[in-house]
Amino acid sequence: VIVEEVIHLRKSKPVIVVAGIIWVLVGVAYVQSGQGEAATHLLRHNLLEYAEMAFFLMAAMAYVNVIDERGLFQALRARLVAAGFSFRALFWLTGLLAFFISPVADNLATALVMGAVVVAVGAGNPGFVALSCINIVVAANSGGAFSPFGDITTLMVWQKGLVSFFEFFALFVPSLVSWLIPALCMSFAIPPGENPAPVHEDVRVKKGGFTVLALFLLTIALTVALHHALHLPPFLGMMTGLGFLMSYGYFIRRRELKTWEMPAIAPSGAFKAAHKPFDVFISIKRVEWDTLIFFYGIILCVGGLGALGYLSGLSKFFYTDLGPTVANTLVGILSAVIDNIPVMFAVLSMNPEMSHNQWLLVTLTAGIGGSMLSIGSAAGVALMGQARGAYTFFSHLKWTWAVALGYAGGIVAHLVLNGV
Repeated sequence: VIVEEVIHLRKSKPVIVVAGIIWVLVGVAYVQSGQGEAATHLLRHNLLEYAEMAFFLMAAMAYVNVIDERGLFQALRARLVAAGFSFRALFWLTGLLAFFISPVADNLATALVMGAVVVAVGAGNPGFVALSCINIVVAANSGGAFSPFGDITTLMVWQKGLVSFFEFFALFVPSLVSWLIPALCMSFAIPPGENPAPVHEDVRVKKGGFTVLALFLLTIALTVALHHALHLPPFLGMMTGLGFLMSYGYFIRRRELKTWEMPAIAPSGAFKAAHKPFDVFISIKRVEWDTLIFFYGIILCVGGLGALGYLSGLSKFFYTDLGPTVANTLVGILSAVIDNIPVMFAVLSMNPEMSHNQWLLVTLTAGIGGSMLSIGSAAGVALMGQARGAYTFFSHLKWTWAVALGYAGGIVAHLVLNGV
């Protein structure tokens, strides 16, 4: 998984194979000890955890895809590109927007939208593109750390019931500090007063775009209300909201079918229309299935290691011998090298005895730690592909010291404001 960018093997493939192998070994071990049914029970428990997470993410990703299809992200990008800001102003503006959009739209989608802006305005200026991409990655990951909707790790902590929805906002200031410190360091490398060449692009939001955005916000409110008031799992609210979207999509499609003209068939008899009437299932098809299947493999892999007893030993070493503050700080550093999803799920599976503020700390570190390397988060990996040649592993590595300062600053801010 770590070398995915080098060998181009989708990350879901190795983990789903290893998950099957591990659970075969678990089954053998439990049958030999006369506890075959216990292994089945553990496996089904892990599957239930995955199903809740997958349905939640599928609904959220579908909404983001429809918002993208209706042109809201493109309209935002076009306005920023045509606004005439200086390079330094764009650096700060894209970072600020990434920080505040990622808690709702998730850090990956946010990074791609803001990345498209800096690639468009920074053509011919690879230095600006590289610095801005680093800034966007850090801002998106930091912004996602104080919201259950911002990252898969925060979502896992929320679904586990360890931190309530509104308690995540205690991480706002530490998250802000973790972004501002490296952003301030990097901003001095951008010459003041330099302006990009003006680019004008006319992008209009398609009909129903703002209604879809309102439905998404309503879905988030419904999800929080059901979980807070009735203690129902968050996936129920999100899937109900997906039903709202699919129902509204029916009316969008009917309206577009009335004005849609069938394109002429090519002489070969084969054609593919550039524009088609809206179909919500196309947006659902575009959900990041590689990520969802990867998540299945990770939950089963970690759950299998827990069933074999490895996690209990690791928990004793980390949280008893080293102490929770040191352990939770190391979790963030590990997430820069190893994907933060397995690291956080391992911590949740260990379920160590620690204070509420320590659970907030590990939520923070797992969210912002991946920013230290470009391969440490989905946002970084995605931007390396989007800004190929300008934003690379080594261009990010040059500023790892600044990101690490922000990481340390965020931890200190949390310990000072929220306690141990």
